[in-house]
Amino acid sequence: MAETKRDYYEVLGVPKDADDAALKKAYRTLAKKYHPDANPGDAEAEKKFKEASEAYAVLSDPEKRKQYDQFGHAAFDGGTGGGGFGGFGGFGGFDGADMGDIFGDIFGDIFGGGRTRSSSSRYNGPMRGANVQTSVRLTFEEAVFGCEKEIEINYKEECSSCHGTGAKAGTSKETCSKCNGKGKIMYTQQTMFGTMQNVTTCPDCGGSGQIIREKCPDCRGTGYITRRKKLKVTMPAGIDDGMSVRSVGAGEPGVNGGERGDLLVEAVVSKHPTFIRKDMNIYSTVPISFARAALGGTIVIKTVDGQVEYDVKAGTQTDTKVRLKGKGVPSVRNKNIRGDHYVTLVVQVPERMNEEQREALRRYDELMTGKVARNDDGGGKKKRFF
Repeated sequence: MAETKRDYYEVLGVPKDADDAALKKAYRTLAKKYHPDANPGDAEAEKKFKEASEAYAVLSDPEKRKQYDQFGHAAFDGGTGGGGFGGFGGFGGFDGADMGDIFGDIFGDIFGGGRTRSSSSRYNGPMRGANVQTSVRLTFEEAVFGCEKEIEINYKEECSSCHGTGAKAGTSKETCSKCNGKGKIMYTQQTMFGTMQNVTTCPDCGGSGQIIREKCPDCRGTGYITRRKKLKVTMPAGIDDGMSVRSVGAGEPGVNGGERGDLLVEAVVSKHPTFIRKDMNIYSTVPISFARAALGGTIVIKTVDGQVEYDVKAGTQTDTKVRLKGKGVPSVRNKNIRGDHYVTLVVQVPERMNEEQREALRRYDELMTGKVARNDDGGGKKKRFF
């Protein structure tokens, strides 16, 4: 028994009074979802794709839609319509531009193509130039406080001989005869789904719409001369490793009157022997003597702003962390806002001592005799608390 066909309106998921735009939108959605190229080896997806294509081929044609609305599937069975879907010419019911538009969208989504959707749009319109990327090395302090750097890049300048046309002096560009200046060509192709109309970049003019018969000998038809150019770039205070600054209009030249791209300069920040940066905060470790930790006193701490004095409290333990407010890195958005500098104080145990120092330490130990407490490990071991 032959398989019963579903109602075409049900297949597309539209009401019977749906207009052409609704039909096209519904079919495009289904075609993208079930296209064989997007579902390789999936027989069920291929079946649904053919079913949706058949439905759209009928309903998008005013005459066929009228017959279908009156007679249903019987309008195309037997002698009435020539034997099922194939009886009315595969995709013959599609308008050529409509076909190219729909399948251009499908293939663009599947393969990432950048096809222009409108058949009337031109390929040779103004296009912005590409961005150029480079990098510059900064010291830790340069990144914190900002600086101005001079860099050298390959820069494309307009050719003085042809003034950017690319054509030899005394000649000019000609309209491409293959695409009639549109920069694209359209061609039809027979596929298993019917006739498809495709759009591609003109191979003769490369999409520009113009042909240069005699190229400028200085720029070889490009319209630009590449030179080494020195530029000064301001690196803002607070810039971090991997961040980039943008120099507007210093990139590749545009095409057909398009604006130039930008220059992106990435900061490569050197490591500091003392400081470690995390976002807007700076971290460092400062050693202090046992006596200074026990008795307290003033120590000198190195910061990015220079040396600052800090009063150590008596009885300070090793790995104590102190905060120097506002001594960190400025915000790259507002240099008046700064992070903090966190310092870890590490009590140093002397590795070498002379006899006088040893005797003084022995005397101190005797004075501390009896000032002990038991450990929490329950093992009976004692630990001195200085």
